[in-house]
Amino acid sequence: MDSNSNLKPKVAIIGSRGIPNKYGGFEGFTERLSVEMVKRDCNVSVSCEGKRDVNCPKIYKGVNIFYFPLNPPQSSALRIFYEVFYDFYSLIWAARNVDYIYMLGYSAGIFFFIPHLFRKKLIVNPDGLEWKRSKFSSFIRTLLRINEKLMTLLADEIVADSKELKDYLDAKYGTNSKFIPYGVVEYFESSWDADKLPEKLQGKITKNNYWLIVARLEPENNIHTIIQGYLESKSELPLVVIGNYSSPKYQKLIEDTISQKADDKKIIFTGGIYQPDLLEMLRKNCFAYLHGHSVGGTNPSLLEAMIKKNLILAHNNQFNREVCQDSALYFDSAQKLSKIMANTDLKSEEYLNLKYEAYYRVKKEYSWSNIVEDYMGLFSSQKPALQQNEVGSTVKAEVKYSK
Repeated sequence: MDSNSNLKPKVAIIGSRGIPNKYGGFEGFTERLSVEMVKRDCNVSVSCEGKRDVNCPKIYKGVNIFYFPLNPPQSSALRIFYEVFYDFYSLIWAARNVDYIYMLGYSAGIFFFIPHLFRKKLIVNPDGLEWKRSKFSSFIRTLLRINEKLMTLLADEIVADSKELKDYLDAKYGTNSKFIPYGVVEYFESSWDADKLPEKLQGKITKNNYWLIVARLEPENNIHTIIQGYLESKSELPLVVIGNYSSPKYQKLIEDTISQKADDKKIIFTGGIYQPDLLEMLRKNCFAYLHGHSVGGTNPSLLEAMIKKNLILAHNNQFNREVCQDSALYFDSAQKLSKIMANTDLKSEEYLNLKYEAYYRVKKEYSWSNIVEDYMGLFSSQKPALQQNEVGSTVKAEVKYSK
């Protein structure tokens, strides 16, 4: 693009499942960022999985949407290959139609050369340490390591959503990645209305008297650890689990874990819930929020819990500690979690200060207004050409991450 052009910068955000959000954190982030950029006079397009039908919008809140011509398969194994071809298609579409391509994830790293054939800028958000996810086979995890390397060689800019992730990338690959975290919006207080609860929760929970998880149900989010800890605890409060399983195998593991306990514990699986008002109400009025994510960077669901003044019980890892610091209680095993749950059950008033510490921290450090401005700097039509990392620029460094 001519640096003196007065045209709106054209940006494509690809790699998520699409908007409006009906899946998870990346999709919620994509929706918020794209809509906010349109408000700032950008021309933004977003990729969306599956064929477009009469119920699928071509424009959503000013954002252009383009669709992959194939619907996703039901098989979790086939979905891996589907997503690679989806990203490949999106890269070609974006390279032909926009000036800046923001790629979420690097599973299609082997195709990151495509934007350069069209002299377009490629910016990549790696979304954590994907090769650490145990849901992938060793073969897939090896491919992800290769794609991570290709990302560092072929991307014009890398955006890390956490400082820990930035440190890892810069130390291992000699990159100069840019730190831009996810953001959160403070909504108006959500009053409790039991009549609005979905059928699975009707008559089973009351205000401020349930534990809450909002996550994809997969091993790296430690759903099994949380459920085991809950089952071993003496808590009488029900546990509400909002999210969909990543695989039948993991679902069976969870079901077997629950069936082995004779105690009549109340664990309620709702499936995915995507109505913003209902999620707001459930987050705002829980007793405490349980966060088990372990391999990503800054997780949007954690920020959402913090802005609601929730008591946070988080998995003890560098990413969650970066976000929460001293405003959360941490667990690294089911046994540790069960003790924390029992203690907070009995002495909840002693942890009120943590709720407010989490709230003020997230308001200060994860404001959407600042984050969008950082992205506008990346995608500005006046921005000089981004410098591509040169092959062989990797430096050797000892880091605390496993390789």
